[in-house]
Amino acid sequence: MKEAIFGAGCFWGVENRFGKIKGVVETEVGYTGGSTKNPTYKDVCTNKTGHAEVVKITYDPSIVSYEELLELFWDIHNPTTLNRQGWDTGTQYRSAVFYNNEEQHLSAIKLKEKLDKSGKYKKPIVTEIVPAAEYYKAEEYHQKYHEKNK
Repeated sequence: MKEAIFGAGCFWGVENRFGKIKGVVETEVGYTGGSTKNPTYKDVCTNKTGHAEVVKITYDPSIVSYEELLELFWDIHNPTTLNRQGWDTGTQYRSAVFYNNEEQHLSAIKLKEKLDKSGKYKKPIVTEIVPAAEYYKAEEYHQKYHEKNK
């Protein structure tokens, strides 16, 4: 099994989408990319922690590739808006790929460049591509939120 970590706005919907992909064996929402240790949702919402809302995905690479996960990541949110997804604004909603190794890093850069050149978006992609940092699991009421709150 391998892991991927993506920030694409509010983590509830992002987790729900990735959880439906064949080959994804587990999803978990949390916070990463900031400096505050053990942040809470309330802390992250202050826009002062530096953390993004993220989804950590555990997947079987024999069924789904990291590149396929990246393609879905860029399809399910607007990667051209800085610190904003829809009505949600703040650095916690930024578009970000938190890579775990050089292979993920290069794959993310390559696909981002390909998308930028494709003309799919009218504005440049602002997605951060940064090394994975310390990850903190979000509170239990955020986990599988859409499943719990149909």
